[in-house]
Amino acid sequence: MMTAIKSRVAPTITNEAAIACIGMYCMAVVMGYGRFLFTATLPDIMVQLSLSTTIAGWLASINYIGYFIGALIAMFVPQRATWQAMTLWAIISVVTTMLLVIPSMSLTLWYIIRLIAGIASGVAMILSSSFVIQNLSPERRSILSAIHYAGIGVGISASAVVTWWLLILGYHFDVIWLVAGCTSLPLIWLLYAIKPKPVDSLESQLNDSKQHVSVHQSYLRFKRSLYEAISGHHKALALLFVSYILAGFGYISSATFLPVMAAQRLTTQTYAGLMIWLVVGIFAMLSNPLWGALAKRIGEVKTLMGLTVLQAFGMCLPIWFDGALGLYGNAIILGLTFVGMVAMTLTLFKNINPAYSNLLIALATLAYALGQFLGPLVTVVLAGEDGNFNAGLLVAAIGLMIGLILIIMFRRQSPTLA
Repeated sequence: MMTAIKSRVAPTITNEAAIACIGMYCMAVVMGYGRFLFTATLPDIMVQLSLSTTIAGWLASINYIGYFIGALIAMFVPQRATWQAMTLWAIISVVTTMLLVIPSMSLTLWYIIRLIAGIASGVAMILSSSFVIQNLSPERRSILSAIHYAGIGVGISASAVVTWWLLILGYHFDVIWLVAGCTSLPLIWLLYAIKPKPVDSLESQLNDSKQHVSVHQSYLRFKRSLYEAISGHHKALALLFVSYILAGFGYISSATFLPVMAAQRLTTQTYAGLMIWLVVGIFAMLSNPLWGALAKRIGEVKTLMGLTVLQAFGMCLPIWFDGALGLYGNAIILGLTFVGMVAMTLTLFKNINPAYSNLLIALATLAYALGQFLGPLVTVVLAGEDGNFNAGLLVAAIGLMIGLILIIMFRRQSPTLA
């Protein structure tokens, strides 16, 4: 009877294109809403709650602390059988935090909600990607995974459109977050409806054995896996890890405060910040296939070097050009580069030691989260009381160029990956 009820409530989805589209929806909710809806609504939040730039920076950074914790949790969820359930709980948490946003809540509650949203986003980002991709056949994985990751750009664009539309109607950030949460609810059912590919008997036995070990034994296994993952690759991995921290640090200053900068500078254009944020999302959607094709021609390292230089250049545009040209130029370049830089770097981590690619990618995500945590804090300190973000953008550009030097050193250290 229970089987019959389950079949009526949640029909099984096995079509790979449908699974990739659900993955795109998941990325849109986790990244576009869970992480970047705050960016879209930040100017309105600051006005309605009379928040300082410093408090806004801390609210952004606390979310990235959560993302760091979530990525750490995801590292210790190796069993494929648990990926779907953990992703579902993470999505429920993200949606719940959106539905809880109300104008009268205290600053402490804001911090708690942003922290929980960050933790859930970190878990969902890693495990949903693992779950979706393992349900795609190898011959279609490259194309369909691009659809999955396009959800980041879709979500950013959606956060801009929803915010724009509701502000025009006279509503404020609380209604915007409520609508975002409600439009995310169908994802829970869709994820539940996916029928995972069967796990082969050997892997099933390994998973069963892992579920009956102590915490201490799990730690020892992790320690041994970590040693084997980095053995013989210490210097190359160190260079790539630090460059990835700087990549997270570099892009997030703009990604957090771009609409706020637009509100400051383009005072005659009421919704300029949201238009600019929409540009980021559109170009993020288009970028992944473009850089993937380029990487096939010239390699991931050269592509990553070019993206890093381009992003550093984009950070300088609002410094050189105070008006719309600088802000829109920054938005276009930010959208074009940040997803591509993540994709290229994670591919390099995977190629360094394919046998331990999941562990290395999880560690890389921790490094990126650390950079994202530091970025807004440094930016608001440099912005000072007058809220001028130019110094923060300059430091971000310098950080990216230092990262470029490290990537060049990595290329020399690992010529086979170049």
